[in-house]
Amino acid sequence: MDYKSAGVDIEAGYESVELMKKFVKGTMRPEVLGGLGGFSGAFSLEKIKEMDDPVLLSGTDGCGTKVQLAYIMDKHDTIGIDAVAMCVNDVACAGGEPLFFLDYIACGKNYPEKIATIVSGVAEGCKQSGAALIGGETAEHPGLMPEEEYDLAGFAVGVVDRKDIITGENLKDGDVLIGMASTGVHSNGFSLVRKIFKMDKASLDTYYDELGTTLGEALIAPTRIYVGAMKSIKDAGVTVKACSHITGGGFYENIPRMLPEGKHAVVEKNSYEIPPIFKLMAREGNVDEQMMYNTYNMGLGMIVAVDPADVDKTMEAIKAAGDTPYVVGKITDGDKGVTLV
Repeated sequence: MDYKSAGVDIEAGYESVELMKKFVKGTMRPEVLGGLGGFSGAFSLEKIKEMDDPVLLSGTDGCGTKVQLAYIMDKHDTIGIDAVAMCVNDVACAGGEPLFFLDYIACGKNYPEKIATIVSGVAEGCKQSGAALIGGETAEHPGLMPEEEYDLAGFAVGVVDRKDIITGENLKDGDVLIGMASTGVHSNGFSLVRKIFKMDKASLDTYYDELGTTLGEALIAPTRIYVGAMKSIKDAGVTVKACSHITGGGFYENIPRMLPEGKHAVVEKNSYEIPPIFKLMAREGNVDEQMMYNTYNMGLGMIVAVDPADVDKTMEAIKAAGDTPYVVGKITDGDKGVTLV
Protein backbone atom coordinates (compact mmCIF):
# COMPACT_ATOMS: atom_id res chain seq x y z
CA MET A 1 0.00 0.00 0.00
CA ASP A 2 1.19 3.53 -0.73
CA TYR A 3 -0.01 7.16 -0.52
CA LYS A 4 -1.35 7.09 -4.08
CA SER A 5 -3.60 4.14 -3.32
CA ALA A 6 -4.96 6.18 -0.40
CA GLY A 7 -5.98 8.88 -2.87
CA VAL A 8 -3.09 11.35 -2.74
CA ASP A 9 -0.90 11.61 -5.85
CA ILE A 10 2.40 13.24 -4.88
CA GLU A 11 3.64 13.18 -8.48
CA ALA A 12 0.56 15.11 -9.60
CA GLY A 13 1.44 17.71 -6.98
CA TYR A 14 4.93 18.09 -8.41
CA GLU A 15 3.48 18.44 -11.91
CA SER A 16 1.04 21.12 -10.74
CA VAL A 17 3.89 23.20 -9.33
CA GLU A 18 5.85 22.96 -12.56
CA LEU A 19 2.84 23.95 -14.67
CA MET A 20 1.98 26.98 -12.52
CA LYS A 21 5.51 28.40 -12.34
CA LYS A 22 5.14 30.33 -15.60
CA PHE A 23 2.05 32.12 -14.23
CA VAL A 24 3.63 32.88 -10.87
CA LYS A 25 6.72 34.34 -12.54
CA GLY A 26 4.63 37.13 -14.05
CA THR A 27 3.64 38.41 -10.58
CA MET A 28 7.13 38.92 -9.20
CA ARG A 29 8.23 42.17 -7.54
CA PRO A 30 11.81 43.24 -6.78
CA GLU A 31 11.21 42.56 -3.09
CA VAL A 32 10.58 38.84 -3.60
CA LEU A 33 13.48 36.67 -2.45
CA GLY A 34 13.96 33.14 -3.73
CA GLY A 35 11.62 31.17 -5.96
CA LEU A 36 8.51 29.03 -5.79
CA GLY A 37 8.78 25.73 -3.98
CA GLY A 38 10.35 26.68 -0.66
CA PHE A 39 8.74 26.08 2.72
CA SER A 40 7.90 29.77 3.02
CA GLY A 41 7.82 32.85 0.82
CA ALA A 42 10.37 35.59 1.49
CA PHE A 43 9.70 39.28 0.89
CA SER A 44 12.16 42.08 1.62
CA LEU A 45 10.91 45.02 3.70
CA GLU A 46 13.68 47.33 2.52
CA LYS A 47 11.31 49.56 0.52
CA ILE A 48 8.97 49.94 3.49
CA LYS A 49 11.73 51.75 5.37
CA GLU A 50 10.96 54.77 3.19
CA MET A 51 7.70 55.24 5.12
CA ASP A 52 7.58 57.32 8.30
CA ASP A 53 5.51 54.78 10.23
CA PRO A 54 4.76 51.67 8.15
CA VAL A 55 1.77 49.57 9.17
CA LEU A 56 1.14 46.10 7.79
CA LEU A 57 -2.38 45.25 6.65
CA SER A 58 -3.72 41.76 6.03
CA GLY A 59 -6.80 40.20 4.55
CA THR A 60 -7.98 36.65 4.03
CA ASP A 61 -11.03 35.38 2.17
CA GLY A 62 -12.32 32.86 -0.33
CA CYS A 63 -14.78 32.72 -3.21
CA GLY A 64 -17.65 31.13 -1.30
CA THR A 65 -19.95 28.83 -3.22
CA LYS A 66 -19.13 30.64 -6.46
CA VAL A 67 -16.59 27.85 -7.00
CA GLN A 68 -19.51 25.53 -7.79
CA LEU A 69 -20.13 27.59 -10.91
CA ALA A 70 -16.55 27.04 -12.00
CA TYR A 71 -16.73 23.28 -11.91
CA ILE A 72 -20.24 23.04 -13.36
CA MET A 73 -19.13 25.27 -16.27
CA ASP A 74 -15.68 23.65 -16.34
CA LYS A 75 -14.23 27.16 -16.40
CA HIS A 76 -11.38 27.61 -13.96
CA ASP A 77 -9.31 30.51 -15.30
CA THR A 78 -11.06 33.41 -13.51
CA ILE A 79 -12.09 32.09 -10.10
CA GLY A 80 -8.56 32.87 -8.87
CA ILE A 81 -9.11 36.55 -9.66
CA ASP A 82 -12.05 36.45 -7.25
CA ALA A 83 -9.89 35.00 -4.48
CA VAL A 84 -7.29 37.74 -4.89
CA ALA A 85 -9.86 40.52 -5.27
CA MET A 86 -11.68 39.67 -2.06
CA CYS A 87 -8.42 40.06 -0.11
CA VAL A 88 -6.64 42.94 -1.85
CA ASN A 89 -9.76 45.10 -2.05
CA ASP A 90 -9.98 44.94 1.74
CA VAL A 91 -6.32 46.01 1.99
CA ALA A 92 -6.92 48.88 -0.47
CA CYS A 93 -10.03 49.88 1.50
CA ALA A 94 -7.76 50.82 4.40
CA GLY A 95 -5.51 52.85 2.11
CA GLY A 96 -2.89 50.13 1.72
CA GLU A 97 -0.78 48.79 -1.12
CA PRO A 98 -0.96 44.98 -1.47
CA LEU A 99 2.53 43.47 -1.33
CA PHE A 100 2.12 39.73 -1.63
CA PHE A 101 -0.46 36.97 -1.77
CA LEU A 102 -0.65 33.26 -0.94
CA ASP A 103 -3.35 30.86 -2.11
CA TYR A 104 -4.79 27.64 -0.72
CA ILE A 105 -6.57 25.11 -2.91
CA ALA A 106 -8.30 22.10 -1.36
CA CYS A 107 -9.40 19.50 -3.90
CA GLY A 108 -10.84 16.02 -4.05
CA LYS A 109 -8.26 15.02 -6.63
CA ASN A 110 -5.26 16.90 -8.00
CA TYR A 111 -5.64 17.32 -11.75
CA PRO A 112 -2.43 19.23 -12.56
CA GLU A 113 -3.79 21.10 -15.59
CA LYS A 114 -6.89 22.21 -13.68
CA ILE A 115 -4.85 23.35 -10.68
CA ALA A 116 -2.49 25.28 -12.95
CA THR A 117 -5.46 26.94 -14.66
CA ILE A 118 -6.89 28.01 -11.29
CA VAL A 119 -3.50 29.44 -10.33
CA SER A 120 -3.34 31.31 -13.65
CA GLY A 121 -6.38 33.26 -12.44
CA VAL A 122 -4.74 33.88 -9.08
CA ALA A 123 -1.67 35.19 -10.90
CA GLU A 124 -3.83 37.47 -13.06
CA GLY A 125 -5.47 38.90 -9.94
CA CYS A 126 -2.04 39.48 -8.44
CA LYS A 127 -0.87 41.28 -11.57
CA GLN A 128 -3.97 43.49 -11.53
CA SER A 129 -3.32 44.44 -7.91
CA GLY A 130 0.48 44.63 -8.03
CA ALA A 131 0.85 41.87 -5.44
CA ALA A 132 3.45 39.12 -5.79
CA LEU A 133 2.27 35.52 -5.60
CA ILE A 134 4.98 34.19 -3.30
CA GLY A 135 3.53 30.84 -2.26
CA GLY A 136 0.56 28.60 -1.82
CA GLU A 137 -0.69 25.12 -1.06
CA THR A 138 -2.66 22.52 -2.97
CA ALA A 139 -4.11 19.86 -0.68
CA GLU A 140 -5.84 16.69 -1.84
CA HIS A 141 -8.73 15.60 0.38
CA PRO A 142 -9.76 12.17 -0.94
CA GLY A 143 -12.88 10.88 0.76
CA LEU A 144 -13.74 14.33 2.10
CA MET A 145 -14.40 16.10 -1.21
CA PRO A 146 -15.71 14.76 -4.54
CA GLU A 147 -12.89 14.31 -7.06
CA GLU A 148 -14.09 17.06 -9.41
CA GLU A 149 -14.61 19.68 -6.70
CA TYR A 150 -12.28 22.15 -5.00
CA ASP A 151 -12.29 25.18 -2.72
CA LEU A 152 -10.08 28.22 -3.06
CA ALA A 153 -9.00 30.79 -0.50
CA GLY A 154 -6.18 33.28 -0.12
CA PHE A 155 -4.26 35.63 2.13
CA ALA A 156 -2.86 39.06 1.28
CA VAL A 157 -0.43 41.32 3.10
CA GLY A 158 -0.13 45.02 2.34
CA VAL A 159 1.39 48.14 3.82
CA VAL A 160 0.37 51.72 4.48
CA ASP A 161 2.02 54.67 6.19
CA ARG A 162 0.09 55.25 9.42
CA LYS A 163 -0.76 58.83 8.40
CA ASP A 164 -2.47 57.49 5.25
CA ILE A 165 -4.73 54.88 6.88
CA ILE A 166 -8.37 55.42 5.91
CA THR A 167 -10.35 55.44 9.16
CA GLY A 168 -13.45 57.58 8.62
CA GLU A 169 -12.68 59.59 11.75
CA ASN A 170 -12.58 62.91 9.86
CA LEU A 171 -15.90 62.52 8.04
CA LYS A 172 -18.13 65.56 8.18
CA ASP A 173 -21.65 66.51 7.20
CA GLY A 174 -21.78 67.18 3.46
CA ASP A 175 -18.93 64.88 2.41
CA VAL A 176 -19.72 63.15 -0.87
CA LEU A 177 -20.05 59.40 -1.55
CA ILE A 178 -18.59 58.14 -4.83
CA GLY A 179 -19.24 54.57 -5.92
CA MET A 180 -17.20 52.48 -8.35
CA ALA A 181 -19.00 50.12 -10.71
CA SER A 182 -18.87 46.40 -10.01
CA THR A 183 -18.62 43.69 -12.65
CA GLY A 184 -21.71 41.93 -11.35
CA VAL A 185 -22.38 39.69 -8.39
CA HIS A 186 -18.66 39.41 -7.53
CA SER A 187 -18.17 36.65 -4.91
CA ASN A 188 -21.00 37.12 -2.43
CA GLY A 189 -24.52 35.82 -2.04
CA PHE A 190 -24.11 32.74 -4.22
CA SER A 191 -26.01 30.57 -1.75
CA LEU A 192 -29.06 32.69 -2.65
CA VAL A 193 -28.11 32.69 -6.35
CA ARG A 194 -28.17 28.89 -6.25
CA LYS A 195 -31.70 29.02 -4.84
CA ILE A 196 -32.89 31.43 -7.53
CA PHE A 197 -31.43 29.60 -10.52
CA LYS A 198 -31.03 25.91 -11.22
CA MET A 199 -27.31 25.20 -11.08
CA ASP A 200 -26.89 22.88 -14.04
CA LYS A 201 -25.27 23.26 -17.44
CA ALA A 202 -28.55 23.81 -19.29
CA SER A 203 -29.58 26.66 -16.99
CA LEU A 204 -26.14 28.30 -16.97
CA ASP A 205 -25.86 28.06 -20.77
CA THR A 206 -29.19 29.86 -21.24
CA TYR A 207 -28.77 33.15 -23.13
CA TYR A 208 -30.67 36.19 -21.82
CA ASP A 209 -31.16 39.19 -24.07
CA GLU A 210 -31.24 41.52 -21.07
CA LEU A 211 -27.82 40.24 -19.97
CA GLY A 212 -26.32 40.16 -23.42
CA THR A 213 -24.70 36.85 -22.50
CA THR A 214 -25.46 33.51 -20.88
CA LEU A 215 -26.49 33.30 -17.25
CA GLY A 216 -23.31 31.40 -16.41
CA GLU A 217 -21.00 33.97 -17.99
CA ALA A 218 -22.80 36.81 -16.21
CA LEU A 219 -22.55 35.09 -12.83
CA ILE A 220 -18.94 33.93 -13.13
CA ALA A 221 -17.61 37.37 -14.17
CA PRO A 222 -14.64 37.92 -11.82
CA THR A 223 -14.71 40.37 -8.94
CA ARG A 224 -13.41 43.81 -9.86
CA ILE A 225 -10.09 44.77 -8.28
CA TYR A 226 -10.03 48.40 -7.12
CA VAL A 227 -6.38 48.69 -6.06
CA GLY A 228 -5.49 50.73 -9.15
CA ALA A 229 -8.40 53.12 -8.67
CA MET A 230 -7.53 53.71 -5.03
CA LYS A 231 -3.90 54.36 -5.93
CA SER A 232 -4.96 56.75 -8.69
CA ILE A 233 -7.08 58.75 -6.23
CA LYS A 234 -4.15 58.97 -3.81
CA ASP A 235 -1.73 59.97 -6.58
CA ALA A 236 -4.16 62.75 -7.56
CA GLY A 237 -3.64 64.27 -4.14
CA VAL A 238 -7.11 63.44 -2.83
CA THR A 239 -7.59 62.31 0.76
CA VAL A 240 -10.15 59.52 0.95
CA LYS A 241 -11.90 60.07 4.27
CA ALA A 242 -13.70 56.72 4.40
CA CYS A 243 -14.04 53.65 2.22
CA SER A 244 -16.27 50.60 2.05
CA HIS A 245 -15.74 47.40 0.06
CA ILE A 246 -19.28 46.21 -0.72
CA THR A 247 -19.12 42.47 -0.12
CA GLY A 248 -21.36 40.03 1.77
CA GLY A 249 -24.03 41.97 3.64
CA GLY A 250 -24.41 44.47 0.81
CA PHE A 251 -25.08 48.13 1.56
CA TYR A 252 -26.69 47.71 4.96
CA GLU A 253 -23.79 45.88 6.58
CA ASN A 254 -20.76 47.31 4.80
CA ILE A 255 -21.43 51.05 4.49
CA PRO A 256 -21.87 51.56 8.26
CA ARG A 257 -18.43 49.97 8.76
CA MET A 258 -16.83 53.06 7.19
CA LEU A 259 -18.65 55.48 9.51
CA PRO A 260 -17.73 56.85 12.93
CA GLU A 261 -20.39 57.37 15.57
CA GLY A 262 -22.57 60.38 14.81
CA LYS A 263 -22.33 60.13 11.03
CA HIS A 264 -24.94 58.73 8.65
CA ALA A 265 -24.68 57.78 4.98
CA VAL A 266 -27.46 58.57 2.49
CA VAL A 267 -27.33 56.66 -0.81
CA GLU A 268 -29.49 57.58 -3.77
CA LYS A 269 -30.62 54.39 -5.50
CA ASN A 270 -31.35 56.18 -8.79
CA SER A 271 -27.91 57.79 -9.03
CA TYR A 272 -26.56 54.94 -11.18
CA GLU A 273 -27.85 52.13 -13.36
CA ILE A 274 -28.28 48.80 -11.56
CA PRO A 275 -26.76 45.99 -13.70
CA PRO A 276 -29.28 43.67 -15.40
CA ILE A 277 -28.11 40.57 -13.49
CA PHE A 278 -29.50 41.98 -10.23
CA LYS A 279 -32.82 42.89 -11.79
CA LEU A 280 -33.07 39.36 -13.23
CA MET A 281 -32.26 37.80 -9.86
CA ALA A 282 -34.81 39.92 -8.02
CA ARG A 283 -37.51 39.05 -10.54
CA GLU A 284 -36.79 35.34 -10.95
CA GLY A 285 -36.29 34.74 -7.23
CA ASN A 286 -39.01 37.10 -6.03
CA VAL A 287 -36.40 38.72 -3.79
CA ASP A 288 -37.55 42.00 -2.23
CA GLU A 289 -35.52 45.15 -2.67
CA GLN A 290 -34.35 45.39 0.93
CA MET A 291 -32.95 41.86 0.79
CA MET A 292 -31.16 42.56 -2.50
CA TYR A 293 -29.40 45.60 -1.00
CA ASN A 294 -28.70 43.61 2.16
CA THR A 295 -27.00 40.80 0.22
CA TYR A 296 -25.42 42.15 -2.97
CA ASN A 297 -23.29 45.05 -4.19
CA MET A 298 -26.10 46.06 -6.60
CA GLY A 299 -23.56 47.42 -9.07
CA LEU A 300 -21.20 49.27 -6.70
CA GLY A 301 -18.15 47.31 -5.56
CA MET A 302 -16.38 50.10 -3.66
CA ILE A 303 -17.60 53.36 -2.16
CA VAL A 304 -15.38 56.23 -1.01
CA ALA A 305 -16.19 59.43 0.86
CA VAL A 306 -14.37 62.63 -0.06
CA ASP A 307 -14.59 66.35 0.56
CA PRO A 308 -17.01 68.11 -1.85
CA ALA A 309 -14.08 70.11 -3.25
CA ASP A 310 -12.37 66.88 -4.30
CA VAL A 311 -15.27 65.28 -6.18
CA ASP A 312 -14.21 66.19 -9.72
CA LYS A 313 -10.59 65.24 -9.09
CA THR A 314 -11.69 61.91 -7.60
CA MET A 315 -14.00 61.12 -10.50
CA GLU A 316 -11.22 61.81 -13.02
CA ALA A 317 -8.72 59.71 -11.08
CA ILE A 318 -11.08 56.73 -10.98
CA LYS A 319 -11.75 57.04 -14.71
CA ALA A 320 -8.00 57.27 -15.40
CA ALA A 321 -7.60 53.90 -13.64
CA GLY A 322 -10.16 52.32 -15.96
CA ASP A 323 -13.04 52.22 -13.49
CA THR A 324 -16.48 53.83 -13.71
CA PRO A 325 -17.44 56.26 -10.91
CA TYR A 326 -20.81 57.63 -9.82
CA VAL A 327 -21.72 60.28 -7.27
CA VAL A 328 -24.15 58.22 -5.21
CA GLY A 329 -24.86 60.10 -2.02
CA LYS A 330 -23.59 62.08 0.93
CA ILE A 331 -22.68 62.01 4.60
CA THR A 332 -24.97 63.66 7.16
CA ASP A 333 -24.95 64.08 10.90
CA GLY A 334 -27.05 61.46 12.67
CA ASP A 335 -27.07 57.93 14.00
CA LYS A 336 -24.42 55.67 12.52
CA GLY A 337 -26.03 53.77 9.64
CA VAL A 338 -27.21 54.05 6.05
CA THR A 339 -30.43 55.17 4.40
CA LEU A 340 -31.31 54.34 0.81
CA VAL A 341 -33.57 56.89 -0.89
